[in-house]
Amino acid sequence: MLPFGGCAPARDGDAPEVSLLRTLGMLGLALSQPQGMPGPDSGAGWTGPVALIRESGPEVQVVLGILILFSIASWTIILYKLWTFQRAGRQTAQFLDVFRRSSKFSEVQAVCKSLERSPLVGVFQAGFAELNAQLRQQPAAAGQAAVVPGSPTSAMVRPTIKSLQALDRALLRASTVEVNRLERRVPFLATTASITPFIGLFGTVWGIMTAFEGISRASSTSLAIVAPGIAQALIATAAGLFAAIPAVYFYNSLAGRVKLLASQMDDFSLEFLNIAERNFT
Repeated sequence: MLPFGGCAPARDGDAPEVSLLRTLGMLGLALSQPQGMPGPDSGAGWTGPVALIRESGPEVQVVLGILILFSIASWTIILYKLWTFQRAGRQTAQFLDVFRRSSKFSEVQAVCKSLERSPLVGVFQAGFAELNAQLRQQPAAAGQAAVVPGSPTSAMVRPTIKSLQALDRALLRASTVEVNRLERRVPFLATTASITPFIGLFGTVWGIMTAFEGISRASSTSLAIVAPGIAQALIATAAGLFAAIPAVYFYNSLAGRVKLLASQMDDFSLEFLNIAERNFT
């Protein structure tokens, strides 16, 4: 019979079915072994990142250790700040609900201790303290006690504050303190995002220098000699990016949350000033 696809012709005495099966088997074996790829007995294979780290030089391992420390510190800050901002947002909503339903500042002051994680609580307490200080300084009417905000007063005597600007400055100062507290440790994420790629690049450059030195000693430029050293060097760059990418993302996310809470504090300060102006001027 005629050759099939360039394969050997059928032997004499073979049945046509046997010849066809032999030809298909040879074709399948040829297709299962692509040209240019190592066979199962070639000895080549992917060793994995753990093996590359273990076989890398001491300088690259020191760089990797530094990057691991940066990554651990960054993830610790990220998880802590996410938990802090979640709790602050929840307590801020509760505080605003109490503040807008209350008719006296003293009622709001009573719930501040249970909602102290909200930055609005610090702003309110600063404004309430300044308001109390100004009202206590005014002279009491004859036969009457000094007026305290939130307490029942006589219809003939209306408590007034001396300076609305001083109250505004107290609220602004408290807002600045709360923003600084919210931003604490967040800049470390920006530092991590900026510096870790360069640390990883330094490890890669050092590893490549060591690899070329090994090539010169071996007096060979074959892939089997060059590839392991280059792979061990590039793992430092990968580790630097692994530390930097989450830090960049969460720094922007947390900075956005700080900005949102800061705007809420500004709105609350204006609302507090409006109430104080209506009732104590």
